[in-house]
Amino acid sequence: MNWILLRTGRALLTLLLLIGFSFFVLSISGDPALSHLSADVDASAIDAFRRKWGLDLPLWQQFFIYVRGLFHGDFGMSYATGRPALEQIMAGMPVTVSLMLPTIFAAIGLGLPLGAFAAMRRGSTADRLTITLSVLALAVPNFLLGLMLMYVFSVHLGWIEPSGIVDWRSYLMPVATMALPMAAIFARFTRSAMLEILSHPMLDTARAGGLQPGRIKRAHVLPNIAVPLVTITALEFGHLFTAAVVAESVFGWPGTGRLLIDSVASRDFAVVQAILLLTGTTMILANLLADIAYGAIDPRVRDQRRRRVKA
Repeated sequence: MNWILLRTGRALLTLLLLIGFSFFVLSISGDPALSHLSADVDASAIDAFRRKWGLDLPLWQQFFIYVRGLFHGDFGMSYATGRPALEQIMAGMPVTVSLMLPTIFAAIGLGLPLGAFAAMRRGSTADRLTITLSVLALAVPNFLLGLMLMYVFSVHLGWIEPSGIVDWRSYLMPVATMALPMAAIFARFTRSAMLEILSHPMLDTARAGGLQPGRIKRAHVLPNIAVPLVTITALEFGHLFTAAVVAESVFGWPGTGRLLIDSVASRDFAVVQAILLLTGTTMILANLLADIAYGAIDPRVRDQRRRRVKA
């Protein structure tokens, strides 16, 4: 329990640093008044805009007001629309989540079996093919992969609408764009982890003791591979939103990722700050839950942490 409290405290500290970093970096990146007003407005209009949004206050005071608003669920107002930033984000969040969930399931469902299959047949043609395909999937940028899929299945074959949400087929290309590189990471990581475990002396001891191969996998291989897989899953979960930004931009989906691109282009800092904060919080929470899960999966990790806390 002490270790969980320690990790939770570190997560909260990381969140505070994220809040400060995102606020100050965006604050020094330009004057929103000059971006949202026409070039021929007079100085009085610019001053009125700054007073309306509190931009005439000292930076430390703006930060204090911003943090105080966060405690009340207020992420600020959009300069462009005048609507609450959180309201705009929540409007596009269902679209983004509907992309992220099938993506992570597809990546795990494809990558883990391929990695395990390659590890069990090390040096075979299947192993080399898995490695080659994984390298290719990681080498191609997401946006280029999306454009390639669009050209083949929309322009050339005409099977799927190139942009927007029409029916269930509209999910195929965005999900594939996001899931294939992640599946490659899962496959390579699973293969490496399994090869390390399969070469461990404890498996030779288990075989010498007469244990069946299936029991060896359940008792020794799977528990030992679970911890590193939880790690990579938590890390990839944090990268999902980045992939969603690319996919939504390429395929014209009206999600939170597309909103981020539009807000950066229009210098709508309140919306950008809110998206960065929510995304960062999700990543911090995912890593915290992964850390806690380690102890539940592998008692050795839990015992080691207890000794560290006592020391």
